[in-house]
Amino acid sequence: MHGWTHGSHGSDDSSTGKNEPVFRRSFANSSEKGAIQTGGEPRHTMTADETVDLLKQWLTEERLSAKAQNDPRAHAHFLVRYPSGKQGHMFAIVVPKGRDLVAVSSMTRVDEGQQKEMSEHMKDEGSDWAEWVHESRLHLIRTGVDWVIHMGHEGDKKPGPLQAFNVSLPIWFDGLTKHEFMNSLRRLWLAKLALIHEIKYSYGPGVGKPGPVDDWAKSKTQPSGNHPEPEAAPTAEIEFDEKMSFGSGFDPSEWA
Repeated sequence: MHGWTHGSHGSDDSSTGKNEPVFRRSFANSSEKGAIQTGGEPRHTMTADETVDLLKQWLTEERLSAKAQNDPRAHAHFLVRYPSGKQGHMFAIVVPKGRDLVAVSSMTRVDEGQQKEMSEHMKDEGSDWAEWVHESRLHLIRTGVDWVIHMGHEGDKKPGPLQAFNVSLPIWFDGLTKHEFMNSLRRLWLAKLALIHEIKYSYGPGVGKPGPVDDWAKSKTQPSGNHPEPEAAPTAEIEFDEKMSFGSGFDPSEWA
């Protein structure tokens, strides 16, 4: 009987067991395609074009609406509403050029009224505000997704309020399956929901208008590709900002 015994999911990379498989990666032209060897013949890994076709197929199968974007830095760039329907959140799904991965991300913009409540909290109870921000960061870390938060500016400092946050995950071609792709969307959606509900619980429902994001003040004046408009946390409406490009505060090429 032939088989492999894998180590625990959380084991350190430096520890190996007797029965663990040894993976040898061929890096020839790794930006477009690759191969994995498991002691036998190389197993085909998808090209960028094959990956794009699969993503389209899966989105169709799951009845998720997708809007193609013009992005010169990507083989494909879609805006996808997940879950489907008016209550869905907008996600950017990108196959960047020069990388063998799919980048999935979503940005949420905090409501103007909630930002005002946060600013009052900062002034009245600074230590409590600092603890709230700390706990919010810990929540994002515990989700296991990649994240960026945008805080309000005061001169060279960024004490708050929380103005926007981005969650993202990479999926490399050699691990891309429908299960992994759909589960990544679900994990990011749940990570967003948890923080959105915390914001709403702590700072009210807001006024239904997205608040400012100081980090974007300069980037919005520069011409660029397309990017989904971040959602205001308490609302279900999804808006678009066609001037903002994927990668504003988030660059898939930074993944190792």
